[in-house]
Amino acid sequence: MPDLPVMVIGGGPCGMEATRGISDLGYNVVLVDKAEFLGGNPIAGDYAALTPDMRNAEDAMNEMIEAITDNPLIEIRLNSSVVAAEGKAPDLSVTVKNGKGDEKIDVGSVIISTGFQHFDPGKETQIYGYYEYDDVITLVDVERMLKAGKFVRPSTGEKPKQVCFIQCVGSRDRQIGNQWCSKVCCGIATKEAIEIRDLVPDCKVFVFYIDMRMYGFWEDELYWKAQEEKQVNFIRGIVTEITLRGDGVVVKGEDTTMGRPMEIPMDVVILSIGMEPSKGSTEMAKLFDIPLESHGFIETIGGALNTVQTSAPGIFAAGASTGPADLEDSISMGGAAALKACAFIRKSQLQTA
Repeated sequence: MPDLPVMVIGGGPCGMEATRGISDLGYNVVLVDKAEFLGGNPIAGDYAALTPDMRNAEDAMNEMIEAITDNPLIEIRLNSSVVAAEGKAPDLSVTVKNGKGDEKIDVGSVIISTGFQHFDPGKETQIYGYYEYDDVITLVDVERMLKAGKFVRPSTGEKPKQVCFIQCVGSRDRQIGNQWCSKVCCGIATKEAIEIRDLVPDCKVFVFYIDMRMYGFWEDELYWKAQEEKQVNFIRGIVTEITLRGDGVVVKGEDTTMGRPMEIPMDVVILSIGMEPSKGSTEMAKLFDIPLESHGFIETIGGALNTVQTSAPGIFAAGASTGPADLEDSISMGGAAALKACAFIRKSQLQTA
């Protein structure tokens, strides 16, 4: 059994899958996370259900957590941050800081799975009024309500009669520098639209979109279900402004299919916010001397045939630390990174034997 462990930085779904894979291969692993809990964004954001299968998010994350706890090959360090690294893989000394001080850990390889952060709608001017109007919220805000089993107007606590989603807030926007599709927003908005219709059957739900990007089975599992079974209204259009009128908000813009202006009162407006590089990803790239790609995520160099290899030997990156990724992408990349990290250590041992 190898003496030096693999260090996994980030305890979200990707990091937990990498950790499980490493231990299944018989290698030691140290999992480090800044938070006081495992599970990443699904737990921190109180996700209600996973996209697209609608599985209870907390149950799914607890299943992953149980798979890596009480395992003699796995050490889990919570409330801990990686603050320094010396040497090169497979002879790395990584400093982990926690409330008890600094600890140096010798590792043979590293997997960075530091995820993403949600776009702050306040960065894209105030045309959407996120910080002005109580009834303008985000996908994450909706998840918390759905997890609690209710969906109401934040300003009144009453059930809404008319709700809309605005897509691509913080994505596909060259003016603010986010020149990418965040990949999951269309699917998550559609999932939430279905859940809102289930909770509040009398509520009309609209989705204003540039393009609905529902790849693979999401087209059938979410889009057509929402449109045909739940009567969610999908409108191709551009929202240019949200204003206050009376005790409600008004969405103004253009219906680009019909080529005419629109002005529609809403009880709740939901902003489909995209993904941005996390602070942790930026910090780890600097610490391990790995370049960022042009959009600010950690750069991988293997192209389509090796999505987790970085320019630093023995240092791998997976999941949304490398770019927009859905849960399925993140799990797959976590497994790939686990295999490659273990293979790197094994090859290094054979070369020095």
